[in-house]
Amino acid sequence: MDLTSQNVEEIFFGCLFQEGENTDYPVLAEGIMSNVGFHKERLNKNSDNIVSMLDKLPKEFQRDSGGGMSFLNACNDCNGNQWTGLHKIMEQLFMLGLAIGKVKCLMPRSMWKVLPGGMPYYVVI
Repeated sequence: MDLTSQNVEEIFFGCLFQEGENTDYPVLAEGIMSNVGFHKERLNKNSDNIVSMLDKLPKEFQRDSGGGMSFLNACNDCNGNQWTGLHKIMEQLFMLGLAIGKVKCLMPRSMWKVLPGGMPYYVVI
């Protein structure tokens, strides 16, 4: 799946709970500005697309080729092209990745203040 703002948003909102659904067992993801609970079955159904988009981030984000990079650099893809100009969309992509166990935050929130821009470093595993 192409890494675009539209694709990230469609999957993100498609994996959230819909009105009237049982929300007893969400898959939780802690973002930078927000926390969400995803619908497990829809999240699992979209996991291949989420992985495909995460794999298109710069090599510095990938565990085997860079080991992790600042959230601030996630606006570009692996070819150096800017795929989004919105931090909100980047956060949504990382929350999806966190929820499926494909992304890890490299430092606890309490340490973010020492990082450039006060933003976390993420690695795609």
